[in-house]
Amino acid sequence: MTIHYPNGACFSPGQQPNQKLKLTTYGGRGMTLEQELNESNQYYLANDIAVIHKKPTPIQIVKVDYPKRSAAVIREAYFRQASTTDYNGIYRGRYVDFDAKETQETTRFPLDNFHKHQIEHMRSCLKQGGICFGLIKFVKLDQLYLLKATDLITYWDHQDTGHKSIPLKVFDDIALPIHYRLNPIIPYLDAVDHII
Repeated sequence: MTIHYPNGACFSPGQQPNQKLKLTTYGGRGMTLEQELNESNQYYLANDIAVIHKKPTPIQIVKVDYPKRSAAVIREAYFRQASTTDYNGIYRGRYVDFDAKETQETTRFPLDNFHKHQIEHMRSCLKQGGICFGLIKFVKLDQLYLLKATDLITYWDHQDTGHKSIPLKVFDDIALPIHYRLNPIIPYLDAVDHII
């Protein structure tokens, strides 16, 4: 009888016990952080946990081709205005507002991933009692963190002193790690519970 591991590999009785096995993680399955968050938000909505959506990017359509009535193709469009953050909604009666960023860096998160208008938007939301944060994914490390907006803003405000990034060690010290699951894929509201 042939026995297979969950990854499809055959079990061999002669296999050495200390032989390294390849570990499979839930992250890095070809989905972008945005897709994973959208699925997580659908789970939260379907289970009456939260109502959080990705904000549409405001664009001005300039040129459209109509090869067929049912097949319009946008040929030229421009951003109408600078967008604020990616996601907002309601959780446990509180306004939630956040942006999701990915970096290929392995030792630091460059602050230029955020734009000034996004930081100012977070400041305004915080003044009104909103819950604001950044979800930061170190893609090559497959590590995801929730960084409170207050901490992000502190680093943003001090970048004139020469620090244009946040070291990974800082994320390990002050940010909340988020570990992938099945449902939701990104259980970021568990981390939000720690900052409410």
